[in-house]
Amino acid sequence: MTAMRLYINVDHVATLREARKTDEPDPVEAALLCEQAGADGITAHLREDRRHIQDTDVERLATTVQVLNLELATSPDVVAMACRLRPYQATLVPERREEITTEGGLDLSRPSPKLRETIRQLEQVGIRVSLFIDPDLRTLDAAKDLGVPAVELHTGRYAHTWRQNDTALEELRRAAGHASDMGLFVHAGHGLTYANVRPVAAIPQIEELNIGHSVMSRSIIVGMRQAVVEMRKAMGR
Repeated sequence: MTAMRLYINVDHVATLREARKTDEPDPVEAALLCEQAGADGITAHLREDRRHIQDTDVERLATTVQVLNLELATSPDVVAMACRLRPYQATLVPERREEITTEGGLDLSRPSPKLRETIRQLEQVGIRVSLFIDPDLRTLDAAKDLGVPAVELHTGRYAHTWRQNDTALEELRRAAGHASDMGLFVHAGHGLTYANVRPVAAIPQIEELNIGHSVMSRSIIVGMRQAVVEMRKAMGR
C-alpha cells in the first residue's frame, strides 16, 4: 500500500467570501488550519471566471503553505501565473463557464495542441503536472502518451452511485491498477465525503485524495481543524 496523502481544497472558503465580496473568510487562513490538522497539501482552483479563488489568493498560498496543488485549465493568464509562482503541482482540468463544479475529466481522445503546450510550459519550469481524467483505460493510455507523471481519477460517478452498486468503484480499481502498471502516480477526487471515502482510500495504487466541499461543509459545524482530523479517520489511514 502506498502512503495516502490528503490534500484539502479550500475553494469554497473563497466561495463564501465572494458571496458578499468582502475579505472574510480567508482561504489562506483556512489552508494553514488544514495543515496544522494534518493535511499533506492544499488544493486551489483558479478558474478563468474567477468565481471563487482569486489571483491574490494564489499569490499568498504559493508563499504560505508547504505544498500547493494548483488546479487550472489552459487559460494563458492562469498558466502564466502558475509558471511564475511555481507551485509544487499543477492539475489540469476542463472548465465550462455554465457548470457549477467540474463535471468530468479532460477529453484526451484527441489532445489539443494547447493542452500539449500547457504541459510543456509547466514542466519546463519544474512543476509536477497531473491530469484530471475519467477512470477510462484508453484515456489513461493517452495521458501516459502525453508524458505526465501523474493523473487524478475523477470520482464523480462513484460519488453519485456508491449507495446503489459498486460498479463505479470497480472502475476506479481497474483504472488505478492500469495507471500504476504504466508507471503513473495515481490521485483521486471529486464528490468524496466522510460517508463514501473509505473504499476509495483503500485502493492500494491511489496515493493522494483531493477533497474540498465535504470538509468545508463539516468545518462550519465542528471547525476546520476537527473537520480535517475527521476526514483522516474516515479514510481509515
